[in-house]
Amino acid sequence: MVTEAEVARHYTHGRLETAILEAMRASGANPEALTAADLAPVDEFHLGWYAATVELAVDAGLGPGVDVVDLGSGIGGPARYFAEAHGCNVFGIDLTDEFVAVANDLTARCALDHKAVFVQGSALEIPFPNARFDVATLMHVGMNIQDKAKLFAEARRVLKPSGTFVVYDVMRMDDSPLPYPLPWAETEATSFVETPDTYRRLLEAAGFGIARERNRRDLALEQGRTMREYTAQHGVPPLGLHILMGPAATPRLVNMMAILERGNIAPIEMVARIRG
Repeated sequence: MVTEAEVARHYTHGRLETAILEAMRASGANPEALTAADLAPVDEFHLGWYAATVELAVDAGLGPGVDVVDLGSGIGGPARYFAEAHGCNVFGIDLTDEFVAVANDLTARCALDHKAVFVQGSALEIPFPNARFDVATLMHVGMNIQDKAKLFAEARRVLKPSGTFVVYDVMRMDDSPLPYPLPWAETEATSFVETPDTYRRLLEAAGFGIARERNRRDLALEQGRTMREYTAQHGVPPLGLHILMGPAATPRLVNMMAILERGNIAPIEMVARIRG
């Protein structure tokens, strides 16, 4: 529980909603009438960003009426995309009170609050009954959770017998030490990056079979290059992840991209299905 409190403090901004709305106005958007795509520069807080979310939704088999729980939902970017583009009913769970409040407000501004709702809670104690959801998603969250066995068991519990669990996490590709700070942690005290082998083993122990696995490092590198080129030509855009992370954004992102380019880490997507 101490670690969860430390993780929540790491992500807490203090005036995040105000900062996002100010940046929206500066970028020419109307904060009272938004779409999920309008918010993508600030609310897709994972490698591969919006492009990765779009592809993950297809891999998860999302469609109208599908009930989804998004574990570690942040300020709601992927959940809003799932609801808007695929007609899903999405419940997001996040440790950080501020993220939950901002997620619900932004979702209302997108007129999606009838399709996506966010609650404060832990992915280790998901506040929903057994067999409630068709799909569970976990996007760049496992790096902050040490007890992945319990995490995967909880995902299995809230999924229907035919359920799908899509994991998209940063994973270790070698034993190199990680430089801090990183987007998910200031120090190794709240950083629990594991190998794909560990994920496979623990998912299988929780009752899942791996239906598909993809290394999305190339996508992340391509998207990162595009963002850097845009910034070099046009300057830092008003709306971006620097709003979400505040003054610490630059060292966190520089460290992450360096170890991504060296191949020490990679964003790995695993589509896991409950074994019959």
